[in-house]
Amino acid sequence: MIEQFKEWEKNRHEYAKDWQERTGGKVMGYFCTYVPEEILYAAGILPVRILGSHEPQDVTEPHIFAMFCPFCRDCLAQGLKGRYDYLDGIMIAQSCLHIRQTFWSWEKHVGVEYSKFFIMPHKIQSKDAPEFLRGEMEDLKKEIEELTGKEITEEALDNAIAVYNKNRELMRKLYDLRKEPNPPISGEEAMEITMAQQMVDKAEHNKALEELLAKLPSRTDTLSGTRLMIVGSEDDDLQFLNMVENCGGLFVIDDHCTGSRYFWNQVIPEEDRLMAISKRYIDRPPCPSKDWEERKRIPHVLTLAKEWDVAGAIIMQQKFCDPHELDFVAIKKALEENGVPTLFLEFDVTVPIGQFKIRVEAFLEMIGDEDLF
Repeated sequence: MIEQFKEWEKNRHEYAKDWQERTGGKVMGYFCTYVPEEILYAAGILPVRILGSHEPQDVTEPHIFAMFCPFCRDCLAQGLKGRYDYLDGIMIAQSCLHIRQTFWSWEKHVGVEYSKFFIMPHKIQSKDAPEFLRGEMEDLKKEIEELTGKEITEEALDNAIAVYNKNRELMRKLYDLRKEPNPPISGEEAMEITMAQQMVDKAEHNKALEELLAKLPSRTDTLSGTRLMIVGSEDDDLQFLNMVENCGGLFVIDDHCTGSRYFWNQVIPEEDRLMAISKRYIDRPPCPSKDWEERKRIPHVLTLAKEWDVAGAIIMQQKFCDPHELDFVAIKKALEENGVPTLFLEFDVTVPIGQFKIRVEAFLEMIGDEDLF
């Protein structure tokens, strides 16, 4: 049922090149999910998330510190190897230091027609954050109009908001199906759908999602297993998810930027379109680099764990990821105090599946033993 999404995820570069050819539009690569895609989409641009390949590489060492997170180094390697040579531009929303270095190194050593460092406030809990961000979006809108030679009208923004809101609504419906005792979709399959979501035209993704949601209730091979949650930063390690689910686990929910944090909340329409978009990105489930002074991630993670009835959580941290390394101490404590055991795993560009399998099997066995008492 999900072959189309798998195809999109696997052949992401071919899709983007084909989209360029058949539409004549520009493709913008972005590094962080705080980039306001609606503005790009309203200008006829295809936003494409830049992700790594999880392959060993030796091309980034002259350009980025080896102690920077493996995700950042893996993304930069894709640019240096020419795999994103079709991009018309790159964007980043102000995020962690590591992925910012990837952006700057790409800008200098790969080169693109257009590059934009978009100022996304770190202190999103400030009362002034929405207005500040709206101003940055106004500047971005003008730049994109100059880049494309097209005016971004209110009607175009309305259409972009509607398409993106529809996509978020459909993804929430898909995730709600995973609340069922025997979900009709695995964690690995859900991950492939969310990854495809960040690579293809949202209108096409919406159509495929609607067809999938119509078919899923009749799927006969429903799933069972120890209900697990992923908590992490950028986690698109499909091989790892496959291993865990083959060991008897079943991922039913996640909180990370390649998953639910990307699509969780919608733009609430108002007369000032840019302000409406601004509020959406301010109010979305926060990245730990922006989750202060109050820690709002913790109650959100606990709510997900409760509503999706998880038996355990696997904390997946990219090695050397400073924001999440600080954040996970409090999240681990909160989950365990609320009866959700956790397993912490540190990820690199390639994943030691054999070693991780032993630890996952022990974790699942521990959860099973606890259920006996």
